Amino acid sequence: MSSLQHTPLHEAHRRLGARLVPFAGFEMPVQYGSILAEHAAARERAALFDVSHMGQLHVTGPGAAAAVEWLVSCAVGTLRAGRVRYGCLCNEAGGVVDDVTVYRLAEDRLFLCVNAANIEKDYRWVVRHTSAGVEVRNRSAETALLALQGPAAASVLAELGADLRALPRFAFTATKLARREALVSRTGYTGSDGFEIYCAAGDAEAVWDALLAAGGAHGIAPAGLGARDTLRLEAALPLYGHELDDATSPLEARLDRFVKRGGPAFLGGDAIERRSRGGHTKLLVGFELLERGVARAGHPIAQGGVERGVVTSGAPSPTLGKSIGLGYVPRALAEPGTRFEVMVRGRSLAAQVVETPFIGPAARASRAR
Repeated sequence: MSSLQHTPLHEAHRRLGARLVPFAGFEMPVQYGSILAEHAAARERAALFDVSHMGQLHVTGPGAAAAVEWLVSCAVGTLRAGRVRYGCLCNEAGGVVDDVTVYRLAEDRLFLCVNAANIEKDYRWVVRHTSAGVEVRNRSAETALLALQGPAAASVLAELGADLRALPRFAFTATKLARREALVSRTGYTGSDGFEIYCAAGDAEAVWDALLAAGGAHGIAPAGLGARDTLRLEAALPLYGHELDDATSPLEARLDRFVKRGGPAFLGGDAIERRSRGGHTKLLVGFELLERGVARAGHPIAQGGVERGVVTSGAPSPTLGKSIGLGYVPRALAEPGTRFEVMVRGRSLAAQVVETPFIGPAARASRAR
């Protein structure tokens, strides 16, 4: 444990009695009490997550926008200051180096929020593929990130004097919380409405405590990685290292709407198009189990006794009361209604492909631009 990194909120988690586990090189809270209760808080009221393990790479200078345009799959030239877009860093073969959110602070200032396990990898990648005159700074260690998620999230912020109820999805603004400077974006990784809050690492505990205090009347709960994973699975949001990796195309992962096709060129774009024309050998699908059991990452997907694919994520859905999952299968098995089996500890469990996101329009809207 001594080699694990800690977020600025580590002592706050200990005081709250969180169960801490290793994750992406950090010691992180997986739960404070019941994962089911924390999940329900995010769906029904408000939940507060520490996601300070995520990384922030700032790209500045006259060529910053052009550099990021080349690096990511989403359009940057049309991204206005104060707005956010989701996209992928891709390699020359069209695989995904990481999935990121791009924040445009000003004409010549942007930053990428990247996955915790990929911070150093992404930093080297961005530096390698930017030209002279563009400065790239890894500001992850000096930045804390909190996620306030749930239908009461805007009301909690209003209690602290930050009335952001009119802030559009995938927009952000500078404000003050607990008298500390913060950048607040209407984004999240749960499929519920909510906000992500960036502040200086030294201000994190004051902001965390203020949000929990302000949210008391709204039923707020601190929530850990356990609920974060069941929430994102219900919303069918990909997790790097599970649904995405260096060998998988964004189109295979059904991220077509986050890939600029016929627009500005980007690194890996030509390879993605070639792979698409050649016909993808796998596609990501959502499925539900038709029998009792739980599908987990790595479980084989079979049809007629022949292995055809693999589960990438799976868990019981607290909202739906059934076991759900994501996995890669051949195109012939990707249509909703298609049945196959998931092999779980030697048992063959019937499953059916379903439309995603699993929880319906609310989650679909959470990824709208």
